[in-house]
Amino acid sequence: MKDIIVIGAGVVGCAVARELSKYKLDVLVIDKNEDVAEGISKANSGIIHGGYNEKKGTLKAKLNLQGNKMMDELADKLQFPFKRNGALVLAFNEDELERIKLLKSNGENLGVEGLELLNKEEILALEGNINQDVVGALHVKSSGIVSPYEMTLAFGENAVENGVEFRLGLAVTDIKREDKGYKLTLSNGENLEAKMVINASGLGGAYLNNLISEVKYEINPVRGEYCLFDKVAGAMCKKTLFQVPTKLSKGVLVTPTVDGNLLLGPNAKSDNSVSTSRSGIDEIMETSKKTMKELPFNRVLNTFSGLRPKVESEDFIIEEAKDNPNFINVIGIDSPGLTAAPAISTYVVDLISDKIQLTKKDNFKSTREKMIRMADLSIEEKNKLIKENPAYGKMVCKCEFVTEGEIIDSIKRPLGATTLDGIKRRTRAMMGGCQGTGCMIPISMILSKTLNIDISDVNKNSKSSTVVGFKED
Repeated sequence: MKDIIVIGAGVVGCAVARELSKYKLDVLVIDKNEDVAEGISKANSGIIHGGYNEKKGTLKAKLNLQGNKMMDELADKLQFPFKRNGALVLAFNEDELERIKLLKSNGENLGVEGLELLNKEEILALEGNINQDVVGALHVKSSGIVSPYEMTLAFGENAVENGVEFRLGLAVTDIKREDKGYKLTLSNGENLEAKMVINASGLGGAYLNNLISEVKYEINPVRGEYCLFDKVAGAMCKKTLFQVPTKLSKGVLVTPTVDGNLLLGPNAKSDNSVSTSRSGIDEIMETSKKTMKELPFNRVLNTFSGLRPKVESEDFIIEEAKDNPNFINVIGIDSPGLTAAPAISTYVVDLISDKIQLTKKDNFKSTREKMIRMADLSIEEKNKLIKENPAYGKMVCKCEFVTEGEIIDSIKRPLGATTLDGIKRRTRAMMGGCQGTGCMIPISMILSKTLNIDISDVNKNSKSSTVVGFKED
């Protein structure tokens, strides 16, 4: 019997797992996907929010502020890319100007630091490509950008280094309460037992709760579509540029990414599909012109969409199920869930501290070494590495300058990649101009050889997404 089973290997589940790994506990993380960060955590804006837009007294407001303040130290210790680039909430008329003044007042009331109102001249001095019709802006100095999947991987890898077990590609199909805890049935027919269950399964959170509790929840997914531009367009702005938020979302933004691309989106549609639509992408493009008139739409690399797990209360639900002791729900973690994730993890551990014995480890490893990125190294560093391991001298992805050595490393690391998308998120291979046209097959061959599987068993992301689809004689 496990001490704790965490269901869900997104950013919240991995952050909780890392926090639990500080203690002498037998912890298992389960996820239905073949990799961590395959759900909500891979497809979002990657924004570390300042927190000015939340409601006082909510968990969102409290944990957003706490999570934001934790980010610098975590990024340093766990070596994931994070930039505190700041944000501007732009007003283009007098009504919007009054609304950003209210946002400033609300933010200050919540304890958000570094908020200031800027006039047109001050805005254009910071961001010269903004629409000249701008009349004012709220400058949010504490806002930042992060790679959401690299942040998730960092939490997950560090949890593994500290003894947490991960089992991926297995869905929980049933949960039953027993005398000493809970029995979970998995999609492969296997049964597991745990003294405590933490339900951090994103869009599946309500379903899992409803399997066992008389208190029912419902998640209403909201789809957001995005346009990703290349790194030439990435130089168009330094700060994250918001329009005045709506009830459904913080609005269509224009932002640089930590990797140097430009990102536009999202819109907000009540929908559980992760497809993109011509009308949705047109909507994003048209709406974003309010922020920047001269966006280079010929530089779009890709479009994608992600889902936000909205709940009726419009606040995070983080609590023990009222009729099931030691079943902890972490439900409805939509925006600002990415920002709040590290604070959610400490909140959950505080919540369970009087329910299960927590004894701190003497040997907890608080740091994690990032992957080698050949593109970021000096000539001297590259030559030294290639001399030690010639695989680092064999270029595979020419668009993003990713080598065979980096791909093999991504497979052999803790929580190593087992799919093409897993390699993509860890190395940026296939994220450049050709979007994998030139390197997908060579990477599949490296994956096949390293994992000792037939190339026909190499998948893009799930077991039904075969890349090559034939067996060699």
